[in-house]
Amino acid sequence: MSYEPPDRELDSEERRRVAELTPAQLRAIDGALLKLAHVEWRKVAYVVGFAMTNADRTLGIPDIYYAQRVRLLVEQGKLEAQGFLDRMRYSEVRLPTRPGLKRA
Repeated sequence: MSYEPPDRELDSEERRRVAELTPAQLRAIDGALLKLAHVEWRKVAYVVGFAMTNADRTLGIPDIYYAQRVRLLVEQGKLEAQGFLDRMRYSEVRLPTRPGLKRA
């Protein structure tokens, strides 16, 4: 298997756009990600890619930011993860299945 570096960081223009997101837009991004999650494992790249096709999405927000939101949802216990979350093609998420974890 060849080595793939971690997902890149947001550039300055992308950081500016992300900083302008409203709380409602952030909830919409998180909602789109959670809606695509399943009890079975799904690649983060799959979840991110399809979430970005949501009709309500904010244009100009890159996939890297969606992947960052996935990591936040994992930290909040709304998703479980396996693999390398800093490489969306090498990680998977699912809805929590263990007792005590929150369901989205």
